[in-house]
Amino acid sequence: MTTPAITVTHLTRRFGDFVAVDDVSFDVQQGEIFGFLGANGAGKSTTIRMLCGLLRPTSGTATVGGVDVGRDPEAVKLRIGYMSQKFSLYEALTVDQNIRFFGGVYGLEGERFARRRAFALDMAGLVGREKSLTRELAGGWRQRLALGCAILHEPPIVFLDEPTGGVDPVSRRQFWRLIDHLSQQGTTVLVTTHYLDEAEHCHRIAVMNAGKLAALGTTRELKQVFEGRPIMEVQAPSAVVAMRALDAMPEVEKTSLFGTAVHAVLRSHQTTAERVTRQLLTAGVVATSVMPVEPSLEDVFLDLVERTSA
Repeated sequence: MTTPAITVTHLTRRFGDFVAVDDVSFDVQQGEIFGFLGANGAGKSTTIRMLCGLLRPTSGTATVGGVDVGRDPEAVKLRIGYMSQKFSLYEALTVDQNIRFFGGVYGLEGERFARRRAFALDMAGLVGREKSLTRELAGGWRQRLALGCAILHEPPIVFLDEPTGGVDPVSRRQFWRLIDHLSQQGTTVLVTTHYLDEAEHCHRIAVMNAGKLAALGTTRELKQVFEGRPIMEVQAPSAVVAMRALDAMPEVEKTSLFGTAVHAVLRSHQTTAERVTRQLLTAGVVATSVMPVEPSLEDVFLDLVERTSA
């Protein structure tokens, strides 16, 4: 079995009395797309900054590319690519000037630089726009250019901190195609996101909440949290009124809004859709649809956050 690309053991980071990352342990295999899922302030970005050698852990250890980040953070930086949560390019420079700047930072010269420059321009879809100012580019182009600059030196491990924030759905989809391609080429990708549909692309997902690791596994494994607790999706003229009626039923553990519908988590498989429909009708709610559904990643996330917060 190959050595993990990243190994994290009891990693903790405190800021005074505040614990931003609390005793987190996990590993990431080579070539894996590993997702960090959580709300803002969950500890995702702080964890990434420690793994990139930008922030020293308070306690615990992390090894990235075979290097202990606490002992030699500078060596870690040579083995990784990093795309920060905030835009990581120089907007007053042109596309080509940004590529040349980052190429110089990574020590790329001659034929290798020419090859990687061509790769970055092609990947970003900016061939012919080398002289355009970066600030004039649409969000999707800037995003792909930022990724190209982060991986100019062909690092084996790439950290992407909420890389698709503020871009349109089409650009997000294109960006994830690039991530899939990197993984297929053997690059390890650790990506933080609060977009649940993006997390579905990851091989494994770590759910963070209040600095703690709430759950870790594949999408299928995470959904097993609802084993024995079926979910019923209810459509009604008023979702809020239907939710109140469902919350009053002893068979219902909890409810949540899911678009224009309500997801009701039942206490057992013995409660049928017909029984829920009758109970709603007794409460004066005429449901247009009541049917069992597979748990979504959103259901899983809300359930895990509620449990760990409690």
